[in-house]
Amino acid sequence: MTSTRTEHFNQLRQAHVAQGPANLTPAVIAKASGATMTDVDGKTFIDFAGGIGVNNVGHAHPKVVKAIKDQADQFIHTCFHVGMYESYIELARQLNTLVPGDFPKKTMFANSGAEAVENAVKVARYATKRPAVIAFENGFHGRTLMTMTLTSKIKPYKYGFGPFAPEVYRVPYAYCYRCPLGCTYPSCDIACADLLESSFITHVDPESCAAIIVEPIQGEGGFITPPPEYFPKLAAIAKKYGILLIMDEVQSGAGRTGKFLASEHWGIEPDIVTQAKSLAGGMPLSAVTGRAELMDAPHAGGLGGTYSGNPLSCKAALAVLEILFKDNLLERSRELGEILQKRFTDLANRHEIIGEIRGKGPMLALELVKDRQTKEPATEKAKELVRICYENGLVILSCGNFGNVIRTLMPFVITDEQLDKGLSILEAGFKALEK
Repeated sequence: MTSTRTEHFNQLRQAHVAQGPANLTPAVIAKASGATMTDVDGKTFIDFAGGIGVNNVGHAHPKVVKAIKDQADQFIHTCFHVGMYESYIELARQLNTLVPGDFPKKTMFANSGAEAVENAVKVARYATKRPAVIAFENGFHGRTLMTMTLTSKIKPYKYGFGPFAPEVYRVPYAYCYRCPLGCTYPSCDIACADLLESSFITHVDPESCAAIIVEPIQGEGGFITPPPEYFPKLAAIAKKYGILLIMDEVQSGAGRTGKFLASEHWGIEPDIVTQAKSLAGGMPLSAVTGRAELMDAPHAGGLGGTYSGNPLSCKAALAVLEILFKDNLLERSRELGEILQKRFTDLANRHEIIGEIRGKGPMLALELVKDRQTKEPATEKAKELVRICYENGLVILSCGNFGNVIRTLMPFVITDEQLDKGLSILEAGFKALEK
């Protein structure tokens, strides 16, 4: 059998690239456009992964590409600390307007979601003069020391990398499908939110707590989506004790849930918001936006980085905002969510392996279980489904603590024909699982 270029590059990868950066598929991509990727052997895939939530406006969107090229013709790097540039300042201005909250805000930029979270924690600690941070079970915030500590799942993110950062405390999240308290919504009266206040008795002194950090919809944890009453209750408890609320919108931002930020679904006004991934259309950029008095608390030079807010990335992000708001791609996001919800509901009615559909907008997930009564995770079936889809031209990812959740992160520019074809491949995959 003739070896393919994909096999050739996979062999080179094994020989020369560290195994730590895992590969979710064996694909070696040569070109990507819109909602499709083509590998080095010419096979085209419909992309439901979106670079793990990075390509909301699509691969190589013409406006993003033009913005990058135009900026590259001017200059690629000065370091914002050495020589400022308009795009950094203008992007900060626009994000200050878009992030929820009827109060003055300021923004700083970094390179990755993890860096944004690191800086949000630094700001919170500096402004409050308190050391402790509360995070949640099932949460994911990154792979640096602080963000790895904040992250809940041990393997693969934390295993073997300790000791971890001090003064991080963890409480259960509103995972209604697998309630940590064994309750049933809505008769539970959102008892899981009360666990935060209970933690002040047995885990951490609230007067030592700088911030609570939480994903509005937990990404790697399985697209876990809390009920409507959860965040207002959580925010009220935080305010009661003078604790800052940091919303990690790295995966759920840039229109992924049908609104620019997922926080908007709950009508809350976080003290600090972190963004990254789709913010710059594939370029490395993250943002920390917060109350002006908090963001101004650290001394000059206390925040930043050599590449932070790179001009190519800032220009790309400005193009992304134009695409989302002026080109009405947010409307397409909402439309996609409605189509997916209907198709997934029909799918769940036909396949008992689907235990729950959850999420908002096109940020949806299917939790696979061996039995709907026991809710035993169908981890191996999820892996098999991802493999079957890949072999038939659809790239889709699993997630969750048990690896049994199938998630959708397709670009919003996906055509109706591409969407239907991708969903048909997924549906055929579920049928194949039953054979």
